Amino acid sequence: MSAGTYSMGDRIPVASIADTTAALAEVVLPTFAKGVIIRRPKVMRLAERMDLDRRAVRRMQKLRETYGDGPLMLRLPLRNQALILSPGDVQRVLEGTPHPFSPASAEKTAALAHLEPKASLISEGPERTERRRFNEEVLDSRRDVHRMAGHFMEVVGQEAAGMLEAARAQKELSWDEFFTGWYRIVRRVVLGDAARDDYELTDMLAKLRAAGNWAFLHPGHKGRLERFHRRVDEHLRRAEPGTLAAVIAATPHTPETAPSHQVAHWFFAFDPGGMSTFRGLALLLAHPEQEARARREIAEAGPGGRANLPFLRAAILEALRLWPTTPVILRETREETLWRGGAMPKDTSVLIFAPFFHRDDANLPHADTFHPDLWLDGPRQGGWPLVPFSGGPGICPARNLVPMLGSATIAALLASGRLALKDPSRLDASRPMPALLDNYTLAFVPHS
Repeated sequence: MSAGTYSMGDRIPVASIADTTAALAEVVLPTFAKGVIIRRPKVMRLAERMDLDRRAVRRMQKLRETYGDGPLMLRLPLRNQALILSPGDVQRVLEGTPHPFSPASAEKTAALAHLEPKASLISEGPERTERRRFNEEVLDSRRDVHRMAGHFMEVVGQEAAGMLEAARAQKELSWDEFFTGWYRIVRRVVLGDAARDDYELTDMLAKLRAAGNWAFLHPGHKGRLERFHRRVDEHLRRAEPGTLAAVIAATPHTPETAPSHQVAHWFFAFDPGGMSTFRGLALLLAHPEQEARARREIAEAGPGGRANLPFLRAAILEALRLWPTTPVILRETREETLWRGGAMPKDTSVLIFAPFFHRDDANLPHADTFHPDLWLDGPRQGGWPLVPFSGGPGICPARNLVPMLGSATIAALLASGRLALKDPSRLDASRPMPALLDNYTLAFVPHS
């Protein structure tokens, strides 16, 4: 058992039926309705309009006020479900990964099995150890700048130029246009130039992810899953120089490592990476002083220094804080664990709701403002859990690669011209930032 202050007879608080219903209605269901594996644009639009994310944070604050800051069990008939309400407990759960808090929860495993059943994230034991090692080595997890950054920056520059050309022709840079260019970057960085226009590959993955949104409730697409992984393997066999595929070829691995399944997860994760990049650009354009600061950093670094732009990376991290692309971090207990309030049973699903900690105005003075220096000033908020890439041994292995590519993309767009928000009213620097920013309806207009 895990250590903790505990005496026999203690019991973790259990929410009332009314509070359980409220937590499900205002926190859990809206989050899953938006799509955890792939977003549902219509629901995202509705969620922004109805301010559902702010209501979710308020509900979590009310639960903390009512039950204290220890874990809270929801009153559910078929599943032990705990909500984490304190920073210390967030740290404990994340640092206790993979045991006793396994990332391979039943819900997550059911969802990701639709597209990447051998992904590191839902593996356990020796398989997880091997797959995690592979991810960290190929993605250069511990380095701010990836070893292949030189080639990656060339790719980013070329594709960003294409985005701007299309934006000038269409008189706006829409999400669809940006996303098309973003995934050209992703396919070239991961698999090589021959995969640049392999839209079918990423379309197949999108359909698998859509099935994953339904987890247990969808029978799956076995044939499509097999075709997708065969196609990834075909690209990987080329091992084009300068790509992650080339790094994979040079990195020790076995069939049990299942490289195509790890690559599937990278492609999946680059989707929210694109969202945070697009939103980060919007934040900069909505805050003229910060945009000027970004432009100074870009100019001082020059085209050859775009792989390491700390302020632009901080802008992306702020976009991820304000609008987490992984709003729920799930763990599952592999043994009974002891807490201040008592014992938590084995096989309990543990939920960390990131927006609650990222936008908790009772504890964060800059909860609802764009404050990129939060990520540049050393230790954050006395250890307050800002977890855009999760944390602990289960932290996202692409935590440096994604901001590197995203910040370089913003740099390339800003260095080549002027952009403005198409609808400036959506991000007004004089007002609190919205609880959700729907990237699908966001757009920029170019200026000469």
